[in-house]
Amino acid sequence: MSLSSTFAFTVHRREPELVAPSDPTPREIKKLSDIDDQEGHRFQVPGLIFYKNNPSMEGKDPVGVIREGLAKTLVYFYPFAGRIMEGDNRKLMVNCNGKGVLFVEADANIKVEQLGHNILPPCPFLEEFLHDVPGSGGTIGCPLLLFQVTRFTCGGFALGIRFNHTMADGYGVMQFLNTMTEFSKGACEPPIHPVWQREQFLNARSPPRITCTHNEFEQITHNKSSTDIMDSDKSIRTAVFFTPKDIQALRNQVLSENFGRCTRFDLITACLWKCRTIALNPADPDEMVRISVATGARGKPGMLDIPTGYYGNVFTYPAAVTKAGTLCKSPLSYAVHLVQNAKAQLSSEYIQSVADLMVIKKRPKYTTNWIFIVSDITRVGLDTVDFGWGNPVYGGVPWAAPVISFYSNFKNSNGEDGVVVPICLPPLTVEKFQYELKKMTSEQLKILH
Repeated sequence: MSLSSTFAFTVHRREPELVAPSDPTPREIKKLSDIDDQEGHRFQVPGLIFYKNNPSMEGKDPVGVIREGLAKTLVYFYPFAGRIMEGDNRKLMVNCNGKGVLFVEADANIKVEQLGHNILPPCPFLEEFLHDVPGSGGTIGCPLLLFQVTRFTCGGFALGIRFNHTMADGYGVMQFLNTMTEFSKGACEPPIHPVWQREQFLNARSPPRITCTHNEFEQITHNKSSTDIMDSDKSIRTAVFFTPKDIQALRNQVLSENFGRCTRFDLITACLWKCRTIALNPADPDEMVRISVATGARGKPGMLDIPTGYYGNVFTYPAAVTKAGTLCKSPLSYAVHLVQNAKAQLSSEYIQSVADLMVIKKRPKYTTNWIFIVSDITRVGLDTVDFGWGNPVYGGVPWAAPVISFYSNFKNSNGEDGVVVPICLPPLTVEKFQYELKKMTSEQLKILH
């Protein structure tokens, strides 16, 4: 059953509370790394996870189970119970004061099945399942985590999560959530003990020196009309669901151009970037456009030797650059090649150069002009977070920023495993974007919402 975003139901929320660590924790100040505290990470990232009823869990209250697991987890991840403060040169640090994280208990007068595709990004009910508690959305002095557990009448529930990106990346948050699930099932120790060590890893050298080209931060002179093309107040969110047939259609297109090996991610990213650029229709074909790929360094040969339990940010987002006219007129393989070039820039030296750039240039934000930033979280595991009710129906980031999209896993009603991607566009470009997407594949791509 698929319902429109105008479907009416009520969510009754109790007053937000602070959940503190269940045992005493150290009181200290901890510095974030120079990769953690860059301007582009100073925001809160939402996540939504939906669960069906599980008869074997009858009599168990997900609110109590999750709240207890959270309090126990905070003993080991105690910096999350603190507050961010800012020092000299905009350096961020955590005051580990044990104040706790925000927790909201809620009930909805609806079954999870009735939500249909509305559980997918961009979720039209994000505020209902993840309440933006007034005064909690900043970086400095605000709670670093927000949880909302919403029970459904069927016995299922939704878990809304919001985390401060300066504290962790997707894998770090999954380490936290996996620890919660283990404690919820009766464990006495974390499956992997967390490691802080931000002062040892991913900090600038002394003296700092920029040794690589960083297109994601480079400010290029742009056509005047480009500066407000992705105004967040004017843009709307839609989403695309790529099935295996859609991916194969894109792959066939690239194979026909005698292109070498490429991944599912390469194909989706190249397709979206090209279609998005055509839809945005740059006034000047010589306008420089960029694809930026969030690329993690964990567990990769030749990269930094990061401990297994390290939960800080261990990624950068290198970018490839081309002229808009060339991208729009070239075959799909051209865009795939540029996506692969962006990913290939990642190295230990590249990461170190980013950390140095942050100190030299006072922690700038990535450029927002004619850039498309993509983050693949299909392997992070939000769709496998199990508190005892089994794997979720859906787990992912329910949202897109004006220049950022996140890729999540989803199985549709036909049982097809695919990738769902929310994307932000100006209203007048959505129809053109959808048209270009459908031209890209012999199958009709599923445009959501």
